[in-house]
Amino acid sequence: KSFGAPRITKDGVTVAKEIELEDKFENMGAQMVREVASKTNDIAGDGTTTATVLAQAIVQEGHKAVAAGMNPMDLKRGIDLAVTEVVVALGKAAKKIKTSEEVAQVGTISANGDESVGAMIAEAMQKVGNEGVITVEEAK
Repeated sequence: KSFGAPRITKDGVTVAKEIELEDKFENMGAQMVREVASKTNDIAGDGTTTATVLAQAIVQEGHKAVAAGMNPMDLKRGIDLAVTEVVVALGKAAKKIKTSEEVAQVGTISANGDESVGAMIAEAMQKVGNEGVITVEEAK
């Protein structure tokens, strides 16, 4: 990729999309992590850096296990079981947001502490409802 002006971000999916490695095998791994970040962003809208770090840890530990003699298919089945358990546990721990104030709090956190953005998100959510869609575009 050509280099332009620096881009400052802490968004995992934005960083992942920019990584391309010369080694084809390393690049396959980078592409996999990019997919993890992208799917996390599509489903949850946040948590892409955490998902990327978890994916890296799973790959590193999985590689160690296979190198030590573990059957790769047994490893995959174990990962699949663990994912199922984690999803169930997260579902039990999740808290439903019921008030506009709670929406504003989540929006503020997602906006790096900007309370005015949190308030705008809460106001927009009141207008479109829980099943509505809010599209945010960067200003010119």
